[in-house]
Amino acid sequence: MRTWRVSFAVAAAAVAAFAVPASAAPVVTATIPVGSEPFGVAADPVTNTVYVANTAGGTVSVIDGRTDTVTATIPVGSAPEAVAADPVTNTVYVANTAGGTVSVIDGRTDAVTATIPVGTAPDGVTADRVTNTVYVANANSGTVSVIDGRTDAVTATIPVGSSPEAVAADPVTRTVYVANTFSSTVSVIDGRTDTVTATIPVGTAPDGVAADPVTDTVYVTNLGNGTVSVIDGRTGTVTATIPVGGGPVGVAADPVTRTVYVANAFSSTVSVIDGRTGMVTATIPVGGSPFTDTVAADPVTNTVYVTDFNSNSVSVISGR
Repeated sequence: MRTWRVSFAVAAAAVAAFAVPASAAPVVTATIPVGSEPFGVAADPVTNTVYVANTAGGTVSVIDGRTDTVTATIPVGSAPEAVAADPVTNTVYVANTAGGTVSVIDGRTDAVTATIPVGTAPDGVTADRVTNTVYVANANSGTVSVIDGRTDAVTATIPVGSSPEAVAADPVTRTVYVANTFSSTVSVIDGRTDTVTATIPVGTAPDGVAADPVTDTVYVTNLGNGTVSVIDGRTGTVTATIPVGGGPVGVAADPVTRTVYVANAFSSTVSVIDGRTGMVTATIPVGGSPFTDTVAADPVTNTVYVTDFNSNSVSVISGR
């Protein structure tokens, strides 16, 4: 595993070496109209494509990151709220909250290739690109469904805390982190055994989680008290609590720039955190009410995407 982590770090350093240095104040460079009530967003750094789950519309908007234009609108299940992209297989996974299913999209054709039944009210989804495994947080079931990306079959159902709303996978350590909103905890799952190995107390009503595979650091947004908990993945302990904006929900970590982006629902802003210092370096106004799972970072282009729930749009933030 140490070899994998070194490889990730070397790759991140190589990308950073060719990237334009980040500016002191990231800014919104575009606002893209999408479907009705966009919730989840995911970026594929290989194809420079962005996927947006439109909850009220029952669709996924496909955005070309080069032109900031919508190139396709894909019908999926009922009330899609979360989306994850696997850049290795060019596959997209959409959690349909009202339908209790996951839609599988082929990124090459923009076609739905499978619909997988999971638990009740799936609210979060993530893909481990190393093992081709997908993890789905089922809020009303208090479980995580494990999907084999090769067969599109559920291979395990793991009990976690109360109302799991978000999930993140560290492909280096084969560890999965689940934000349990009603429990105010994070469940830690060993991806090798599909068992919970630790339960970590965090802030009030954790609603989003992101993992930085280079530094083995986890970031958790605490909706109830306006903070981000920082977890050391090696020790499973909270090492810092960072005040951000009102109602922090979605969170994304850019492992290349060591930057963390937090969508604050109540203040319609994005807090930018320096992962090295744990300090908020900027607060960026975005569209109306950024909501759960509503921020994604593309580490190749150093671009951030935020879904604006009330504005039916996506804000594009340049980190350069």
